[in-house]
Amino acid sequence: MKQVTDQKAWPTEIRLKNDKKTLHVAFDNGESHEYSAEYLRVCSPSAEVQGHSPSQKKTVPGKIDVGIMTIEPVGNYAVRIHFDDMHNTGIYTWDYFLELASEREKHWGGYLGELKEKGLTRER
Repeated sequence: MKQVTDQKAWPTEIRLKNDKKTLHVAFDNGESHEYSAEYLRVCSPSAEVQGHSPSQKKTVPGKIDVGIMTIEPVGNYAVRIHFDDMHNTGIYTWDYFLELASEREKHWGGYLGELKEKGLTRER
């Protein structure tokens, strides 16, 4: 019996570049994206960053040099990324990776705007 899923695409490759600062993810729908460690860290889907409501969302400054130590599978639907600043509570689903790629300007632009508004920087 075929299982019904809302998942848009399935990853065919997840590769951390040698610099530990870039994650490459390819999908079975032909899409392929590269994500900086900084982008993944500041957009972490964790409650620590996202909060439990929009009003609790945190702006995480000073992550321009953050790296990825390891990537751990979570079931067959996601990965947990262990960053070198010891953050590791976000679960990155395949759909979230696709959202981060398709809505990059919204996420990244929003982040940069929040930094400016709060007088924060990307630097440590």
